[in-house]
Formats: sequence, C-alpha cells, structure tokens
Amino acid sequence: MRKLVLLVVLSCSSIVFSQKKNKVLVTIDGEKTTISDFKRIYEKNLDAIDNEEAKDVTKNLDLFINYKLKVKEAYDIKLDTLPSYVKEMETYRNQLSVPYMQDSSFINQLVKDAYYRTKYEIKAKHILIKTPKVPSPKDTLEAYQKILKIRNRIVKGEDFETVAVEVSDDPSTRDDKKSGRPGNKGNLGYFSAFRMVYPFEDAAYNTKVGKVSEPFRTRFGYHILKVDSLRESRGEVEVAHILINDTSAKGEEIANEVYKKLEADEQFPALARQYSSDTGTKSKGGKLRQFGTGAMVKPFEDAAFNLQKEGEYSKPFKTRFGWHIVQLIKKYPIASFSELESELKNKVRSGDRAQLSQKAVIDKLKNKYEIVENEQAKAIFNRTDIKSISKDSLQSIILSINDKEFTQAQFVDFLKNKRNTPVFQIFEDFKDAEILSYYKDHLEKSEPEFAYTLQEYKDGLLLFELMQQKIWEKSSKDTLGLKSFFDANLSKYEPKELNEIKGEVMNDYQNFLEKNWIADLRRKSVIEVNKRQLKKLIKFYKNN
Repeated sequence: MRKLVLLVVLSCSSIVFSQKKNKVLVTIDGEKTTISDFKRIYEKNLDAIDNEEAKDVTKNLDLFINYKLKVKEAYDIKLDTLPSYVKEMETYRNQLSVPYMQDSSFINQLVKDAYYRTKYEIKAKHILIKTPKVPSPKDTLEAYQKILKIRNRIVKGEDFETVAVEVSDDPSTRDDKKSGRPGNKGNLGYFSAFRMVYPFEDAAYNTKVGKVSEPFRTRFGYHILKVDSLRESRGEVEVAHILINDTSAKGEEIANEVYKKLEADEQFPALARQYSSDTGTKSKGGKLRQFGTGAMVKPFEDAAFNLQKEGEYSKPFKTRFGWHIVQLIKKYPIASFSELESELKNKVRSGDRAQLSQKAVIDKLKNKYEIVENEQAKAIFNRTDIKSISKDSLQSIILSINDKEFTQAQFVDFLKNKRNTPVFQIFEDFKDAEILSYYKDHLEKSEPEFAYTLQEYKDGLLLFELMQQKIWEKSSKDTLGLKSFFDANLSKYEPKELNEIKGEVMNDYQNFLEKNWIADLRRKSVIEVNKRQLKKLIKFYKNN
C-alpha cells in the first residue's frame, strides 16, 4: 500500500522554484506556484489519462492545491523530523545521487568502445618494467626512463621478442626451467574487452597494427606493447572434451583408441564418462562451460574454434595437460550492440572503467570549483610519523573547496585507512573524494532535475505518514466512528450488515474523513488563484 500511495502522490507533487519571466498561478499562505511548476506535474501524467473529465485543468489544479495543503500540514507538525523519515530520506538521496557521480556521456562512449573491443580481438606482445608496491617518485621516474630506453631500442630496429626475453619483468616471458614450460617471449595471443586491466586494453586498442605503443602505466608497473594483428572476434563456443592426462605415447594410444570408437558411431558423452581424466566434466559427458578467446591454452582453443558443425569432433591433439578430443556443441557469434548494450553497461559500471567515468566528473568539477591547497600545511607529508601526530598539532587548513575547509587532521584520518600508496598520491585521492562529496552535498543547487525528484519523494513520503495518522489509522481504529458513518448512510448499504461489507464502508469512511479534513485545511489557509492565468492555461490546453 505504501508503494502505491507514494506512486500516486509523486504524480501530483512539485517543488516550487521562483523563475523569472514566469507568472504565478496559485499562492497558498504566501507560497507561490508558477505556471511552469503546475504544468510540469500536469503534463507528466497527461498521456496516461484516457478521459477528458480527468484532464480538466481546473479540477487538476484543485487536486494540486489539496496536495500542497496536506504537505504543508505535514511540515507544520514536523513529520519531517521523525527518525524513520530522516533515515529513509538519507537512503533515498544516496540512491538517487548515484547516476550523478558518473558522467553518462562518458559511460556511453566506454560502452561503445567495449562493444568494438568485444567484436574485434587484438593480438599483442608486451614488455613490463615493474615498480614497487609503494613506489616513490624516484622509483616511478626510474621505471619510466628504463622502459623509454627499451622502446627506443626496438624503434631503432631491435627485435621485440629478443629484447623482451632480455629485459621484461614478466616471468612468463622466459622459459621456466623447473616446469619445462617455454616462455612466451612477451606474446599474449589474442584478447578482447575486459580480458586485461583497462589501461593495458586501452593502450593496445589505441596502437596501430605493427606499431609500438608509448610507455603506459598499470598497477604492475610500466609497459610498452606491439600490436601484431586485429581480427573479427570468433565469439564464444561450447564444447565437450575427453582428456587423457598422459602426455606419453601410451596416452596418445588411448586417445587414438577412443577416436576409433567415435568413428564407429559410439556416443561422445558415454566415451567421456568412460575414458576422460577430467573429473569435473566426465560425469556431464565432458561438457565444458562456454568460452571465448584467451580462456584456454592455444591448441585447445584452436581445435574448438576450428570445428564448424554441431556434433563434429576433432582428431586427438596434445597440450601440456595431455591428449584431448573435442566435440562442438554450439557456437555463439558476437551479438548486436542493442543486444549486448545492457550487459556491457553493467560491466563498465561495475569494473575499473567506472573509476574513469567518476574521474571525468571530478575533472569537470575541478574546473568549476575554487580549490586551494596549502603548501605549508602539506609539509607534514615529509614526516615519517604522520599517522601518529597529535590532532592538536594538525589544525591547519590543508585544502579548501569553495566555502568548505579541510584540516590536516581530516587528511590524516583519511590516510590511516590507506596502505601501499605514497602520501602524495593519497592526498590526491583525498582531494578527489572531497570534491565528489562536496558535489553530492550540493546537488540540489547544481542539478535541478535531482532537486525536483528528491523534493517529490520527500513530499510524497511525508504525505504517506500524514495520511496514515489522519485517515487510515483513524478509520481502522475508530470503530464507533465507522458504525456512526454506516448508520448515517444506511440507505446506501441496505440490506447488508456492516460486517458483510466492512471494506467498502471503510473505504467510504476514509473518503469522508479526507473530504472534511481538506475542507478544514482550506478554511485555515489563504488560497489565491490567478484566474487570468488559469484562463490562459485552459485555453492553451484546448488549442493543443
């Protein structure tokens, strides 16, 4: 019932903003409502009204006045100070502010980029120069200079793979002597959107085929990469497999025996249950989860994607895990943008890309706000005991955003929850967080649509509480009043008894109570309708 009431009242509510060049339509105890304020609410539900009587402007204005009187009463008796109301409004405000914390146009562009990077796979190789978990400016500079020199060697003609084996800090680049696994020489194979950390993915897709990227940074350190090729994605595939986890000649012999049985029309699932060493899939006939490029070792991936017809199976092939036979269940090509848009948007918003969207909002705010940093107060960055300095010694203003100031103590409190990050970087994070918090706290002033929606919910929630007190609880608890109402309107309900039609009578009694209550509110208030403007408004809607 509460949700239903809120839905109804939100369709009738409004927040009043004084607007230049806009005439006042109605004044209630000095509170003015302009024509545009009323039109906004009236037109919101105009398309949903299916009869002319309900569209009547005068009747809708009367309903609006009644609504405003009720909300005014709620504020007068301070229902907005109830702890339950305050808590719910805080929760709703936080939920409503979420979309404003991200740049929607930026998100839309990221989604389009993600679709392109899903539809087209890229093949690249890289070189990594690691930085410590908590890099100092010196560490960062040294790593950058080192990767820049490496890039210059390759640009001047040295072989990328040879240099990668020599200098890269990625351990998979070189042969692993313990396991006997050969190194990849920096080659990463094909990958697509969401397969790599975003800065790496972004650098790869922004580098032309055959070219070497400029140095770029991820949480691992500095990289350069070379793009080998770009191809249309093969999508995803669903297969079943039989694994013989014996890499010797004996394993090959068993795999060939299984293959002969398949050729003799024995069923793949039955053979998987009988021969497969993969305990996780053999009971399911060897069926694997659907996968795309980069999810499996290359020989397995190639064998799976090379199958064309459902039910077709491969010849035995070898990987480092043993001998395999793969059967195609189904292929899943890349869907259209409209089909994937919602899924991609969720991935963008929940992944590391969301930080970029939030950063875009912060960067805009930095250009809009007056932000001042106190360099003298920032001298505490140089102290090794910064986390244990007495708060009494940390009262200097370190940052101000418009009219709001932040002390050194506030920064140190923020700092205490951070590890493995340099102090100067934590200050930048602190500044960004406070800029965003300031924006959120002042959203009503900067975002009119947010202010409208929030005020609508505030008023609607208050009206629900008020109706609960004045009408619904009274009608359900006042049994004598209900009986008196029934007796006074007996001719309407005869020959039925009250207990037979109690729901119907209670509904009528609530309407009766509300009608008398509104009449009382109107008597206590000074209501002025600008009749000239009302006539113009009626004429406007008749002609449109």
